[in-house]
Amino acid sequence: MTAETTAAPAAAGRRGHRLLIPLGLAALVIVATLVLHAIDQPDPDEPGFLSPVATTDEGGSRLAEELRAQAVPVRRETDFDAALRAARSGPTTLFVPAPDLIHPDRLRGLTALPPGSRLVLVEPSRRVLVELDAHAEPTTRRWAARAVPPDADGAPCRLPEAVRAGTAAVDRQRYAGPPGADRCYGDALLRVAGRTELVLVGASDPFRNARIDEWGNQALGTGLLGGDRPLVWLDLPGPVPAPTPPSWSRAPSVEESDGHGRAERTERTERTKPPESARRWQNPLWGAFPPWFWAMLVQLALAGLLVVLWRARRLGPPVSEPLPVAVRSAETVRGRARLYRRARARDSVAETLRAAARHRLLTRLNLPPDLPEDEVAARVAGSAGADPQRVADLLYGPAPKKDRELVELARDLDALTRTLAPHPTEGDPR
Repeated sequence: MTAETTAAPAAAGRRGHRLLIPLGLAALVIVATLVLHAIDQPDPDEPGFLSPVATTDEGGSRLAEELRAQAVPVRRETDFDAALRAARSGPTTLFVPAPDLIHPDRLRGLTALPPGSRLVLVEPSRRVLVELDAHAEPTTRRWAARAVPPDADGAPCRLPEAVRAGTAAVDRQRYAGPPGADRCYGDALLRVAGRTELVLVGASDPFRNARIDEWGNQALGTGLLGGDRPLVWLDLPGPVPAPTPPSWSRAPSVEESDGHGRAERTERTERTKPPESARRWQNPLWGAFPPWFWAMLVQLALAGLLVVLWRARRLGPPVSEPLPVAVRSAETVRGRARLYRRARARDSVAETLRAAARHRLLTRLNLPPDLPEDEVAARVAGSAGADPQRVADLLYGPAPKKDRELVELARDLDALTRTLAPHPTEGDPR
């Protein structure tokens, strides 16, 4: 009784560990997958992302070299205002690999390009598209870029550059555009015609050094950025700040030096204040650190949670304690019998009685425990002078269906064992 009482908490602890360990391993695999995916995916905030002079895997030097080989003038600009001035000199192609780095109050400048220009944006967010008044919005997004043909969704692609390139790894971010917009690669490439042609690309893979040789990525990248227009490549080293408000600090005039000029002074001050969005926009803490830093913090938090759950309840070995009261064996037998009767477990009781009888008979006759059932029945019947079929039914028969049949089975098994083996109270060492 003490062993059962002390073993119950240990068994519960083992069951808890069996449940906790697989869940912990699954959580560790999921977190490791997320961290590796975050590290593998390029971050537009990192320096050198799609830069025409960066030779890393996330750079775009190979695409720039290919464009120069096709006699396309490539002009790299790291300043937003300088890029706009270069793009407004005539019909050009303005390539913005990281549009989300541009301040919302300055995105409108991208729309003031000369007629016949093309603006190419890589994975622009909803905020960028709203500020540009592009009449387009992002829809579904995949875990990673997928290579698909231009007519992946069954709709014909009317963009010649995409048709010539064929299958390319563009399908990651999809967009919904206005009626009449050219859709390719299952809405992952969208062209909106207008005074300035707007091209939305749903993945950076066609422009990256590490992916440019796959499928038709190189042909698509050179097709979108090449042609007879010069290319202005906006290579931002960091976020573009808010526009500088006009200076309003000056010496007060004569009419402002007295009380009559206060209203005019207040009106001029309010007119020259920076916009509300510029005062409200700040670099949040989330953007102050790279994504892998936050993923590492999440992984450490989950690891700490697993340690807490593991060490919260430490179950030691069973401790033996003296019984508070002596319980007679007969009372234990009656109590267990009442439990079996309440559960109507006649099959379990019958199998227990038969197993005990077979053990005593096999021990008495010196028979091996793995002897076949028919052989056991024949040996027992031969030694007891009984019918082999009757002995087989007693030792291996079906479970009784009524309590009366169970009582008869117990009496018959007791009579059979008494014939060949002495009763435990008559000298059986068991």
